[in-house]
Amino acid sequence: MASTANADIADKHLLDGKDPEKIKQEMLRDYPPKIARKRAKQIVINKVDKDQNVPEISSNVRTIPGLIGQRGCCYAGCKGVVLGPTRDIINITHGPIGCGFYSWLTRRNQTDASTSEDGHNFMPYCFSTDMQDKEIIFGGEKKLEQAIQEAYDNFHPKAIAVFATCPVGLIGDDIHAVSRKMKARLGINVFGFSCEGYKGVSQSAGHHIANNGIFKNVIGNDDTVREGEFKLNLLGEYNIGGDAFEIERIFEKCGITLVSTFSGNSSIDDFANAHTADLNLIMCHRSINYVAEMMETKFGLPWIKVNFIGAQATAKSLRKIAQYFEDPKLTEKVEAVIAGEMPEIENALQMIRPRTKGKRAMMFVGGSRAHHYQELFTEMGMETLSAGYEFGHRDDYEGRKVLPDIKVDADSRNIEELEISPDQDRFKPRKSSEELKKLMEDGLAFSEYDGMMTEMKTGSMIIDDLTQHEADKLIESFKPDIFCAGIKEKYAVQKHGIPMKQLHSYDYGGPYAGFVGAINFYKDIERMVNSRIWGFLKAPWEKNPELAANYVFDE
Repeated sequence: MASTANADIADKHLLDGKDPEKIKQEMLRDYPPKIARKRAKQIVINKVDKDQNVPEISSNVRTIPGLIGQRGCCYAGCKGVVLGPTRDIINITHGPIGCGFYSWLTRRNQTDASTSEDGHNFMPYCFSTDMQDKEIIFGGEKKLEQAIQEAYDNFHPKAIAVFATCPVGLIGDDIHAVSRKMKARLGINVFGFSCEGYKGVSQSAGHHIANNGIFKNVIGNDDTVREGEFKLNLLGEYNIGGDAFEIERIFEKCGITLVSTFSGNSSIDDFANAHTADLNLIMCHRSINYVAEMMETKFGLPWIKVNFIGAQATAKSLRKIAQYFEDPKLTEKVEAVIAGEMPEIENALQMIRPRTKGKRAMMFVGGSRAHHYQELFTEMGMETLSAGYEFGHRDDYEGRKVLPDIKVDADSRNIEELEISPDQDRFKPRKSSEELKKLMEDGLAFSEYDGMMTEMKTGSMIIDDLTQHEADKLIESFKPDIFCAGIKEKYAVQKHGIPMKQLHSYDYGGPYAGFVGAINFYKDIERMVNSRIWGFLKAPWEKNPELAANYVFDE
């Protein structure tokens, strides 16, 4: 990173000489004093010192009632994000039909069922108990039992997962007792998730609950060791727009064996023997770090943070993998793959960079996307003015070094913390302590994530749980060339005459991961930031002053 002085010079250009602290105060001015004080802790002007220390940000706190935020609920994080992309688990929503319908393929997760022996793919189906007034009053356990039986009779799946919604938690239906009963009756894995929408402060709670459920009920059920010299799991990749397909293509070219992906293009069988891999890679830190930590504790499987969003980031991640395995042949193969892919990347950049250099972006996306996609914009010569997460925690912003300082609040205590200990028979450290120490001395960080703020410039605005009011103020103040967020914000942003890129499900684009994905992204963003259509958003009489005149008969 550049020195602080150089960064400050660059930031004045980046912000057009505007004072970010002044803009922050303008945002807060319209709030009542109590709300302004709370939001002030969630809006931070970034400052990175020589030791990579950054300001503290308040995050993973409840959204203030009345403010229009971007978050989803606990159920959405559990069923919609983590379990939804798995093709051969029947995911039954126990609740009203709306919850099941609105979590049904809304993220454009893709899968390839031809790789499974049974060809099961239940993702195109929406399974729900469709609770009505009768079940809300008298209980819905019988209806859930019937739904599980019907799903089994019609599809004969390997596993069925049950997801609780708000009314289920309020009336007290015991989805776990029903799941255990049906598991014994059907002879397949049936398990439940107490992911009522009101739990936690956002969908992040649902990620944690999903991680716990998968770990307790699935991971470690199959000790089959697959063939392959370099076996790993990819955690936090959900195959939106086909991202996982591109990463799998790269791994195959490098001779790397992918045991499982959590959860894009995945099977329950992949989850069951994920513990037999040699290394865990984490893409989306927030949604899946719990599984990585538990697998390390129980099975001795280490994890490293990677990023396959951006050509340079992809190359860097591949080199990390090769460094971990310490195999000259793998290193040679990885370098050959990078060298073979880069010319096309350079050709694409030569075409689009003159039209994107100097353009400015804002990103408010869940998971690690607000961080990862900055790599792609940097490759295009674009700069990020402001960024933030919908459901991030402090370690997502500031890095995992702050974990000991984070206080556990009442909302976090609602989520079960599993007590994990080494498996007596299957705990096997993949590297000795001496090997790990040497790798760390050589620059390979284990169980570590530096966070988003450490890689952003001094003066950039970091905003947690962005509200619509704040988004409007940002756009009015900085007039960014592109705004990246989710579907809820899309049309409000476009009404400002700013192109809006939906990075939760990519609108109709993708893949954007890996080398091919980088080229796709370059082209899509170049078209958006240079399109003239945004200049026609306002009618002529809105852009030009009104002509004043008198009728002749008035004179």
